[in-house]
Amino acid sequence: MQLRYAFRLYPTAGQRQALARAFGCARVVYNDALRAREDARAAGLPYIRAAELSAAMTAAKKTPQRGWLGEVSSVVLQQSLRDLETAYRAFFDGLAGKRPRMGPPRFKSRKDARQSIRFTANARWKITEGGGLALPKVGDVAVRWSRRLPSVPSSVTVIKDAAGRYFASFVVETADVQGPPGTTAEVGIDLGLEHFAVLSDGRKIASPRLLRRAEKKLRKAQQALSRKRKGSANRAKARLDVARAHAKVADARREFQHRLSTELVRDNQAVYVETLCVKGLARTRLATSVHDAGWSAFVTMLEYKAARYGRVFARVDRSFASSQICSHCGHRDGPKPLHVRHWTCGRCAAVHDRDVNAARNILDEGRRIAPG
Repeated sequence: MQLRYAFRLYPTAGQRQALARAFGCARVVYNDALRAREDARAAGLPYIRAAELSAAMTAAKKTPQRGWLGEVSSVVLQQSLRDLETAYRAFFDGLAGKRPRMGPPRFKSRKDARQSIRFTANARWKITEGGGLALPKVGDVAVRWSRRLPSVPSSVTVIKDAAGRYFASFVVETADVQGPPGTTAEVGIDLGLEHFAVLSDGRKIASPRLLRRAEKKLRKAQQALSRKRKGSANRAKARLDVARAHAKVADARREFQHRLSTELVRDNQAVYVETLCVKGLARTRLATSVHDAGWSAFVTMLEYKAARYGRVFARVDRSFASSQICSHCGHRDGPKPLHVRHWTCGRCAAVHDRDVNAARNILDEGRRIAPG
């Protein structure tokens, strides 16, 4: 299995300038290649192959207009061309029905919130004995290691996020790991807004509502940003304040989801969860609360952690009427408005908590559809 590990970087002022130069060069190479393909398509010419784009980039480095491309590692520029190739492949696969449809590649901007470059083994980057990250034409960058890498990575991606923070991202191959203690417990999970998760054993996990709790601070930061003159240094500082406030919320949400998903996978041999139409819910008046919950990221964490530790995981289709079926006798009692939180089965007279009953039905359906 491949896992991604990210660690915070603390470059010096000179290293930040070198990284900014590398981000800019990678962006220019990407945009030049995209422009060449767009012009060829508009002129009715054949699709320009990756080898031709690479040769054109090498030739451009010898011209006065693009000579500054030689100031950064050539591997970074080649990887930028590979990123464009990956974007085109995803676009064409979507048109062919091999994956969900995606739009065509778009031009990158220096104002994009996220900037990144990638170094492969050919760039001869390394982790130094002192715990730094030696990057070509950048230097030894200080890293805050929060854990040990399970294996030697072949590449590293350096990322600058909207809040101005730098990260080193490694994708490594992991061997079979010793899983948590064996258990026969199984759990069905009903995700919601009032409670983030309701479990089939009756436990209810309160929603942290991190975005809602930070709304006042975010509103003040956004108002301060709106009052700054465009292009001014004060506006740039205010933009960073807004980005940092949002990053703090996102980090707290990710930490909550990691802790809960790890606990559920550790304590249960099988985990079943309902598939939600997040895109549809995000178009309703509940959009802010839906985005604040972050269900998709949480379910993804459950899935890969279950796979890593040999647990059973299954998604129950959202068309399954989990809120309409009596988990005691199986009688389908019909749809109910959202304000109905408790109801009595018309056949067996069992009294149900709406969410707990749904979680129990998800557990039963998950057992039925789970592989093996």
